[in-house]
Amino acid sequence: MSKNFSERAKEVDENASFPFENIKELQETGYTSLTIPKKYGGQELSLYELVRLQEVIAQGDGSTALSIGWHMGVVRNIYEANWDKDMLKEVYQPLLHGALINGAATEPQTGSPTRGGKPQTIAEKKGENWVINGHKSFTTMSPVLDYFLVTASIKDTEDVGNFLIPKERDGIRIENTWDSIALRGTGSNDVYFEEVEIPARYFVEKLEKRKKVNPWLLHIPACYLGIAGAAQKEAVAFAKNYSPNSIKGTISDIPSVRTKIGEIELKMQTAKHFLYSVSKKWDESDKEQQFQLLPELSAVKLVVTNTAIEVVDIAMRIVGARSLSAKSPLQRYYRDVRAGLHNPPMDDMTIEQLAVKSLNQF
Repeated sequence: MSKNFSERAKEVDENASFPFENIKELQETGYTSLTIPKKYGGQELSLYELVRLQEVIAQGDGSTALSIGWHMGVVRNIYEANWDKDMLKEVYQPLLHGALINGAATEPQTGSPTRGGKPQTIAEKKGENWVINGHKSFTTMSPVLDYFLVTASIKDTEDVGNFLIPKERDGIRIENTWDSIALRGTGSNDVYFEEVEIPARYFVEKLEKRKKVNPWLLHIPACYLGIAGAAQKEAVAFAKNYSPNSIKGTISDIPSVRTKIGEIELKMQTAKHFLYSVSKKWDESDKEQQFQLLPELSAVKLVVTNTAIEVVDIAMRIVGARSLSAKSPLQRYYRDVRAGLHNPPMDDMTIEQLAVKSLNQF
């Protein structure tokens, strides 16, 4: 499947289109339902298993991996957010059969929701229903979503909540605004909610001010690690096959090139061990231990993402000017991998978390 994604990635990137075929394949294989808890009919995929699978998908196409990764994380996180059991049954049934969901939290005026800005999207109670009005940006996978999980401020209060909005509701408008040069196939468009009316039960969660730990965000570093792995494979294959007439053999015999290949392998091993070990640690921890893992989860994202950027850079140095050719996938990996710097949590917030942990520990 990853091979199919890789073959389609160039066209998706050049046209800034959406990888509909890739997402359909993932739905048809049942992948999109794997993180649903067993009690609701799913496989209850572990965090470790998820990051390993997401990494493989990203080796084929980063846009597909990041897109479906958000869905996979939300599917599991809504269970751990203690939604009403009847509501979970209602939403998990279509998700079991391939329906797709993602959060709609970021707004132009508030920036990343992880920085604490209060949503400008407003939810107002009218009779027995809620009415939602607002504008969300960076809504990944918007062309194919069946459900939007919308973060909104509750009118005339200081409260903020999550509201489940099915795509067929009147008043939802998607604008094709995604013009990023990185991950061009994620369909992370602007979505407008204009007098969207939903039943009272779709107010699914009141958000607490205390930050919750969301380990499923590790799909993000897994994505960029996969992109780095694809760059590593491309660079090594080039080195083993490129033989300019100025040397005997291939450039893989040149000491400086071998040094770069070794550096890449070391960085990849280090990043993988960090990502995999923390994922396993989460899976094996109890609730209290899991809450203490927030700084480590954040550190994984920072280290893995920045390491992935370094790996792609070294890979391009091995290949040289050819890596900048539009025909080379390395120029796509170079653009795509940098998007990780702008996914949550941001590096500065992670460093602050680590500082607080260290100051409280010693």
